[in-house]
Amino acid sequence: MTVTVRFAPSPTGRIHIGNARTALFNWLFAMNNKGRFIQRFDDTDIARSKQEYADSILYDLHWLGIFPDVTEYQSRRFDIYDAAVERLKAARVLYACYETPEELDLRRKVRRTRGLPPVYGREALTLTPEQVAEYQADGRRPHWRFLLPNFTSDPLQPERTEVHWNDLVRGEETVDLASLSDPVLVREDGTYLYTLPSVVDDIEMGVSHVIRGDDHVTNTGVQIAIFRALDAEPPVFGHHNLLTTVSGEGLSKRSGALSIESLREDGIEPMAVASLAVLVGTSENVTAAHDLNELAGHFDPAATSKSASKFDPDELFVLNRTLMHHMSFEEARDRLMVLGISGDKAEPLWMAVRGNLDRLSDALAWWQILSDGPQEPAEFSGEDRDFLNQAFDVLPEEPWNGTVWKDWTGKIKEATGRKGKPLFMPLRLALTGRTSGPELSDLLPLMGREGTLARRP
Repeated sequence: MTVTVRFAPSPTGRIHIGNARTALFNWLFAMNNKGRFIQRFDDTDIARSKQEYADSILYDLHWLGIFPDVTEYQSRRFDIYDAAVERLKAARVLYACYETPEELDLRRKVRRTRGLPPVYGREALTLTPEQVAEYQADGRRPHWRFLLPNFTSDPLQPERTEVHWNDLVRGEETVDLASLSDPVLVREDGTYLYTLPSVVDDIEMGVSHVIRGDDHVTNTGVQIAIFRALDAEPPVFGHHNLLTTVSGEGLSKRSGALSIESLREDGIEPMAVASLAVLVGTSENVTAAHDLNELAGHFDPAATSKSASKFDPDELFVLNRTLMHHMSFEEARDRLMVLGISGDKAEPLWMAVRGNLDRLSDALAWWQILSDGPQEPAEFSGEDRDFLNQAFDVLPEEPWNGTVWKDWTGKIKEATGRKGKPLFMPLRLALTGRTSGPELSDLLPLMGREGTLARRP
């Protein structure tokens, strides 16, 4: 059996790091099992689904390193869902209901007052042909519910009916179908809710494993029943924990909270996002993987906690700095060229400054300091200004090599008697305009003697 997974967001907004977690869980599972990855857009909600969101989701996935084997759109597959509906109707497990939302809400309230669970009571099964004709004459159009197999002979007498599966993430799981309402599969206007197209597509596309958020656990019990009603073997299910904000709020595509797009625009590296999205809330230490192959080696769905995990954006910057500090010039070269950093000095500059960067784009500021001097000249006391004049007076002659900084500071100590911070800090401020940064021994040869003298206060 070829392992086949799918990532199936609705294109109603830009995906966030919680969505990326699901996509990455599926991608890494497929990688580790030499399987296939299907990108499926659950876009049956025609009013809210937009192609621009589908395109942005694909862009975000590619940025993360996910390249689907195939891309599908549910909005192009309605004929397949129509055929499934006819099969379910013929099997008498899909039935028409005419209640309005207000009527359903009232019935739920009545059931609660009677101490009963607020599930649908299957009243539509008792409608007479005359009542149906009357509803239709009033202009009511039916919605269609799936009859859950939670009874022996009389559907109006549901009884505890357990659906079991061995969850890839959570272990043994059980859902009691008697505790649930018969799900609506088809709306009054003939459009489909998520549940049926998802099952039909999983069957038609040969999906072997469904890995998704644990907010779908109850849905899984229902969908397993639909798989069996369509004479199909259910896939293996896995439900990972959800990510929340630091304050415990859920993430939403519509709100744009922690969207992949916003993280990318903020200069976060894709592997910082991927590493945190996958490893947070698992038994693995959250470390920055160099690439998805390395991350796959740390990925074990069963190592995921069952409780929600809080996502702290500050952790992204820690991982981002780690990736910066270890990024080779070959990896950075093209992106540095886009920033205008190129030529013979580009590589030595990168090797000098990468250990001080939060984002790759921060290298541009150091390039400008190297080329043009401090962006804002530092203010010095009279004593420090006298010291710097003495220091620049003993600047070594060219040619310069890797020892020029050591040679220069040795001469400065002899000339001024200063050492330690009182010696280094005024020099750093004069040369870079900053109190911290890369080793001056690395920067000085790039500045050259003329460029260094130009920084004399």
